[in-house]
This record gives sequence, structure tokens and C-alpha cells, in this order.
Amino acid sequence: MSGKTGEERPAATPQPPAEAGLPAAAGGRRPKAPVRRQSSRRRFLRSAFLVGGVLGLAMLGYVPVAGARRTRLRPPGALEENDFLSSCIKCGQCVQVCPVAAIRLDDIDSGFGIGVPLIDARAQACDFSCDAVQCILACPTGSLTYRKPASLATRPGMPLARAPLLKAKEKDAEPTLNLPERMGIARLSRPDSCLAVLGKGFRGQARGADFRGRLRYVERDRWRPVAVRDHPYERDLCNLCVTECPIGDAITMQVRVAADGSRQHRPQVLEQCVGCGVCEMICPVDPAAIVIAARQPWAI
Repeated sequence: MSGKTGEERPAATPQPPAEAGLPAAAGGRRPKAPVRRQSSRRRFLRSAFLVGGVLGLAMLGYVPVAGARRTRLRPPGALEENDFLSSCIKCGQCVQVCPVAAIRLDDIDSGFGIGVPLIDARAQACDFSCDAVQCILACPTGSLTYRKPASLATRPGMPLARAPLLKAKEKDAEPTLNLPERMGIARLSRPDSCLAVLGKGFRGQARGADFRGRLRYVERDRWRPVAVRDHPYERDLCNLCVTECPIGDAITMQVRVAADGSRQHRPQVLEQCVGCGVCEMICPVDPAAIVIAARQPWAI
């Protein structure tokens, strides 16, 4: 019998064939294939790395700001910091003429003054082996100068009371340096580790066999600095900061008799200290017991 027995049902919507190996998800939704999941993960990782790289590059701009808080020891004759940074053209002439390679150029991780000269006294101090402060003579802009212009202020405590006497030139007709202002001031910052304060001597290489610093030892060579590691010491009481200081009347060994009658020794920095850094470089303990307070004035 060919008549309608009821309402006709709509034809079923054709379903795409299920992917092999994938169970049907609830509600008829098809789960993502492993290939799709891996592609999504790769896109996420690429985006994360891209964002991280952009943020990392942006943070590099903060590195000079963070490093600028540390005060640098500038070469002899440097102007006050703001004037020095604004006038130095980063030519490197002072680096070229330094006989002990004490002057180097600042890097990006050290602050705003990228390419500006500084001295790391612990690594290599200025021992005035040039006799005439050649870095000042080489400076083309006056950033390093024997005499400041009258228009530039001088902080109290920075001028030296008198021209510094260079020990290596004591027998010369003119034994002084043309250096009217100090670079900084030495301070016994760690007296508890000072060998002299502890009553101890020192024997051997002051900074070990791997130290590459140089110093002018007049008794060995008047003109050519030699490696510190090639000049071993033998001292019953350590006094290297006093004997190796290139400036006369800059540091002495203070002796005090204690209540029990024992003699106590302590390095004492005097007003003629120019802040060259030799005492910090030669100090045999690590970290150094005596250090240079860069750009700091003399204060009683």
C-alpha cells in the first residue's frame, strides 16, 4: 500500500567521518587532533618568547641607570663628575699613554658614562710611573686638567695642601707632581682583616701568581714598571700600603702601646693622600683591608 502512514521525517544531516583513533566528545564536538594541539602550543611558545625578548631589550635601557649609582675613580686631574661627563669626548688618548694601563673605558653595565675613562684600583692602580701625569697632557678637551677654570667650583677637601712629593723623584731637582687636587682618599675600611693591625707579617707574592698588575719599583728599574708577582715580599710586619705608596707623607704606620705593654700597629692615611689606589692594589688580603673612596674629599 502506497499511502503516507504519518508525517515524513527530515533527512538526517550527514556527519563528517570521525578521525581514526579519536573518541567522540560530549555533545557531539570533535576533540582537537594531536597535530592541532602541537601547533597551538608552538604558537603560544613563539608569542611568549617574542614578548619576553621585547621586554628583555626594554630592560637593557635600565642597566645604565642602575650602574650609574656607583662612583668611579677617575684619572688624575679629572673635573667634577658632571663636568667630566659633559666634556669628555671618549677619545681614549689617556688610555693610550698610561704606562701601567691603569685607565680603561667604562662599559654599558657600569652606568651612563659609556666609553668614559676610569680606574679600577684593585686591578691596576695609578702609580705615576709617567712622572708628569701624561694622561692630563694627552687630554684634548680639558676633562683632565692641571688647573680648573675659575668658573668651575672646587669642593672643600679636594685641593691638596701642597704639591704631592713623588718618592721616585726624591733625588730630582723637581720632585713634585703638578697635581693640585686629589682623586679620592684611602680608608682602612676593614681593620679586622689588616695584617698590620693583627700584628702579622707577609711573605710571598702580594696578590698571587695570577695577578697581572704592575708597579714601579725604583730600586729595580727607575723607568719601567714590573709585574707585582715578580716582586715577592718578606716582611715581619706587613706594611706594603705604606712602603709602596708612591706619594710622600700620604700614609704612615701608626704605633700605639696598649695597656698591657704590647705594641699595636695601624695604617694611618694623611692629608697628602691623592687617592691613586696603590695601597688598595697591593694589599695582600682579599678583599682589601684598605680601599679608595673615589672622588671623596679629605675629612679630619
